[in-house]
Amino acid sequence: MGPIPKGGTVAVTGAAGFIGGWVVRRLLDKGYRVRACVRDADDDNRCGFLRAMPGYASGRLTVHSANLDDEGCFDDIFAGCHGVAHVSHVSNYSDHEYVQRVCDHIIASVNKAGTVGRVVVTSSIAAVMSEMDMNEYVRRPVFYEDRYPDEQNPRRTADRQGYSMGKVIAQRAFSDAAEESGEWEAITCCPADNVGPIQSPHQKDMGPWQHNIEMMLLGEYYQNGVYRPWMTVDVRDDADCHVGLLESVKVKNGERYIAWSTDAINVEDICASIDRLLPELGHDTPDVIDNHPDHIKDRETKYRAIWAGVELRNDRMRDVTGVTFRPFDESLRDCVESLLTVAKVQPKLREGFSLRV
Repeated sequence: MGPIPKGGTVAVTGAAGFIGGWVVRRLLDKGYRVRACVRDADDDNRCGFLRAMPGYASGRLTVHSANLDDEGCFDDIFAGCHGVAHVSHVSNYSDHEYVQRVCDHIIASVNKAGTVGRVVVTSSIAAVMSEMDMNEYVRRPVFYEDRYPDEQNPRRTADRQGYSMGKVIAQRAFSDAAEESGEWEAITCCPADNVGPIQSPHQKDMGPWQHNIEMMLLGEYYQNGVYRPWMTVDVRDDADCHVGLLESVKVKNGERYIAWSTDAINVEDICASIDRLLPELGHDTPDVIDNHPDHIKDRETKYRAIWAGVELRNDRMRDVTGVTFRPFDESLRDCVESLLTVAKVQPKLREGFSLRV
């Protein structure tokens, strides 16, 4: 056990995704050999950007088909690996028996490999702060790694909070299995709302935050039904956190670490910031539409006041990885520019402005 060796081999699940693709790139940048696990390695629309990375031509990066729902799909891929970054999502977080089965077969592949010393499991801030009772944020306003949602609340059910509950199940499944094995350790990374540049056109639709920014660029955006600010992390910093947790000598099995910048941004400020950061673009900033009935709007006022009293902490992640988090402005600017150049989004612009082609 312990940190993975420099230049070692790391398998990354969900490698075609927004976070997973950056984990692959950051590992390559630091000299590691990477086995990128994707659903279909022959799907060039989703995997072409991986093959365009410098490590692919030399063979330091290889791309492998592995359907997460198929038991044993990682057996051959994990063999000989020193570490695993398990970034991939399951297809249904509300079916917790299914979530557990997927965890169990991935764990079985780790055990079968016999070479893996550390697994970093991607969870979410939803496993830290997703509450059915907003008053919990008043009672426990500091968000750090020891905080969990109130799991005794009878309204915390799979149909309401399946994602949060599924992430907690996965964290515990890997930590318990690693402790039982004694041959490897599992560290959990809980990322915030990932914002930043996409690397492939399909990634604009693979997460809510970059899609929300796309909608702002297109000139239309709605306030969501249950207000909360965006609590953000740059996707590149999130990837660096994953790599840092694989490398750190300060972490132990069962621990989890939050990856976020501690920025909390209101959606209307994000819309306005596009033009502030990129005035040359001439973005026609939309008003954030709030077409909810008055009683919902009244609730939003209350929720804004509650969220304003919340304190976000990332002390532990900075300590064990040395990661320095970017400000949100940099993440938003780079996300917008990648949506324009990589995904070819056609923004709504003010009169007299046009997009360069």
